[in-house]
Amino acid sequence: MRFRGFIAADLPTTDRLEPLVRELRTSGAPLKLVATGQLHATLKFLGDTEEGLVDDIVEAIRAACRGVPPFSLSLRGTGAFPSLSRMNVVWVGLEGAEPLGRIAALLDTGLEPLGFRRESRAWAPHATLARVKGGRNLERVRQILEAHASDALGDHRVDAVRLKRSTLTPSGAVYEDLRVVPLEG
Repeated sequence: MRFRGFIAADLPTTDRLEPLVRELRTSGAPLKLVATGQLHATLKFLGDTEEGLVDDIVEAIRAACRGVPPFSLSLRGTGAFPSLSRMNVVWVGLEGAEPLGRIAALLDTGLEPLGFRRESRAWAPHATLARVKGGRNLERVRQILEAHASDALGDHRVDAVRLKRSTLTPSGAVYEDLRVVPLEG
């Protein structure tokens, strides 16, 4: 059996992030917002994944997390990929996320023998807030992102990395933890 998989660190929505999400929701732009409670930093997108590989994937996660203690990071600033002038993804930045960058790099190397391709770009410290689904009212989204470009939007303690299943539904993706690997340092 196969599933759509990815590896991530959860980032609960903060009180300071909610007003930004509300502004994006009411912008009039065709955005597919990440559901409250599903915000995360993706460390490795696996895509179509064979369930028989789960134990090996978890072992690669454990190896990548070895020696990394729980740590705090800040949600700070906003932007878009590939750029504000050509938005596909709206994001919130992560400050102090260097441990996640190291884990992502080790996952990239550790999962290659299992058939998962290496990333073509370096990991960028961010959490996706929304995907852009069309070009209407994007100037308003640009204004919102520029207004919050350096805002402090909350702090979070990262204490685990998770293997997740993503199920696509008409109302958006639903994420389920398959395995949780605690950070122990």
